[in-house]
Amino acid sequence: MAPTPNTQDMANAIRALAMDAVQQANSGHPGAPMGMADMAVALWGEHLRHNPANPQWANRDRFILSNGHGSMLIYALLHLTGYKLPVAELKNFRQLHSKTAGHPEFGITPGVETTTGPLGQGITNAVGFALAEKLLAKEFNREGHTIVDHHTYVFMGDGCLMEGISHEAAALAGAWKLGKLIALYDDNGISIDGQVAPWFIDNTAQRFVAYGWNVIGPIDGHDVAAVSAAIAEAKKTDDRPTLIISKTHIGKGSPNRANTSKAHGEPLGAEEIKLTREALGWSHAPFVIPKEVYADWDAKEKGKAAEAAWNDTFAAYKAAFPELAKEFLRRMKGDLPKSFVQTAVDTVIAAHQKGETVASRKASQLALESFTAALPEMLGGSADLTGSNLTNTKSTPNLRFDALTGAVVTNEAGQGGRHINYGVREFGMAAIMNGVALHGGFIPYGGTFLTFSDYSRNAIRMAALMKLRVVHVFTHDSIGLGEDGPTHQSIEHAASLRLIPNLDVWRPADTAETAVAWTVALQNKAKPTALLLSRQNIAYIAKGDSAVAPDASGLDAISKGAYVLAEPADAGLKKKAQAVIIATGSEVQLAIAAQKVLAERKIAVRVVSMPSTTTFDLQSAEYKSTVLPAGLPRVAVEMGSTAGWWKYGTAAVVGIDTYGESAPAPVLFKHFGFTAENVADTVQAALARK
Repeated sequence: MAPTPNTQDMANAIRALAMDAVQQANSGHPGAPMGMADMAVALWGEHLRHNPANPQWANRDRFILSNGHGSMLIYALLHLTGYKLPVAELKNFRQLHSKTAGHPEFGITPGVETTTGPLGQGITNAVGFALAEKLLAKEFNREGHTIVDHHTYVFMGDGCLMEGISHEAAALAGAWKLGKLIALYDDNGISIDGQVAPWFIDNTAQRFVAYGWNVIGPIDGHDVAAVSAAIAEAKKTDDRPTLIISKTHIGKGSPNRANTSKAHGEPLGAEEIKLTREALGWSHAPFVIPKEVYADWDAKEKGKAAEAAWNDTFAAYKAAFPELAKEFLRRMKGDLPKSFVQTAVDTVIAAHQKGETVASRKASQLALESFTAALPEMLGGSADLTGSNLTNTKSTPNLRFDALTGAVVTNEAGQGGRHINYGVREFGMAAIMNGVALHGGFIPYGGTFLTFSDYSRNAIRMAALMKLRVVHVFTHDSIGLGEDGPTHQSIEHAASLRLIPNLDVWRPADTAETAVAWTVALQNKAKPTALLLSRQNIAYIAKGDSAVAPDASGLDAISKGAYVLAEPADAGLKKKAQAVIIATGSEVQLAIAAQKVLAERKIAVRVVSMPSTTTFDLQSAEYKSTVLPAGLPRVAVEMGSTAGWWKYGTAAVVGIDTYGESAPAPVLFKHFGFTAENVADTVQAALARK
């Protein structure tokens, strides 16, 4: 019989490593890890199913540190339990290129499930993790063969609960009855500014009961047995998520800093660390952990056994359901089916051949009809604008849950819904999609108006930072929205989104460009995509081949982000181009119209459609110069901020650097100068200045 672990020493090991690492870095947050150490002993020591040797084991429990500033907690846990995170990395805390960044970063540190730091997003990611687990379990588990069965655990603080996104996330978790989601609230009553009581008076327990959660506590968060018992009780509840309220002391063990904001975000100092060691009875040197404490923490054998048992379960599943097993592995790996390439080609060619005049939001839905039918991993949704965003398809019925049991409601074929009604929760939707993508098994996409991407922006940024395949469908992308006026009309949004590193932004001009945009987005395994789509109808534009630039024209060139759409000959002029008009989205048809006006004036221009500046910017210098030849004046046309267009060496930009107006779209186009005549005049003026 194994000796009983010394839980006090296990907790103190976390406290020691946290204060030592922060002290050595002269930067960081020691208080939260010291306060949550006993909670961590209870969860990681007695409940969490994981395998340090294989952080990607499919059926592991997921742990998310929502209060990410307490990063030394998870780094200490990963080190102590046996992950590839040696003590040298702890000593290198917060230093350049270390695996122990200031806040936990997905893809950098083995065992970190999501990047946290912006408060409230971790718990929201966790809702996405738990949702993915629930949907995959329904889709793949069979009687006697349970291959998807794990919990999502979250540690969070009062900062997370103050952020509005926590309301969005918790409300949805309750509505979706996510019984495998267990959140432990580190209730220490302290933030950077001190005691939170003057500004945080929420009755948290009642708040979560109102969301439909199971609430346990308050309990003593420093009583390992009590926390462990609470987790065990929570695991018995399968029809709703659980919140465990754990009362703790920030900086636990520090004689002079505990229960003060001084413990929050700065080193304790050499003298206070000495006093803390004495108070804890921890006599070991900095970064030194006794072998018996390592032994108590070591999770390698237990993790190996847990994964081995699951492997046996999966082997039996594979024998009984070989095709399902193959599909599960493909989905979890994130690979597209071999048939995807043909599906994409067929979808683009069909769009080209039909040549429909539709809004690009409708073009998106047409593409989605094809892709969602071919890709069962696509999980759509909308923030209460389904009829406007057009994110639903015949293959994606609404996701619903049984009001009594919480089970996924299925159709006659046993299939659950694949389109989520997020309600008016843009930020929550975006961060939940990040969690779904991180869990694996799904490609999430969600829609709202482009203007409301402002609500989602930090989660979009986090997706880009974490290199997640998430697709944002942003409709009503310009003053073409019309009568809803400047509150809803996007001006700066396209330019702003293009500034986010590793975010691919597409503003397609017709059905073929939209189908290509979706194709690229689905193939972008390591980056999110934003699709900016019109409310107003857009005429299809023929994709002819340019004799001057054959490799930069036609359907195949669309995926490069910009291509030659029309040469002077297409407007009836047999002469070389004197200028280039660059346009995106709905303004491409305006550029074509301006080309014809200029042709009547005997001025030859090339029209370049640039649906994705972010993709075009990654092309070779040779390709870029083929599309935008040197020496030709360039005029950009887009119903939005002009700021981003000057990098292309433009002589002029027909855009908007003010807010919009409320009026019918055609009236607004004329008012703001989006007419063929004004574009033509602008080109002619640029040529005159040459």
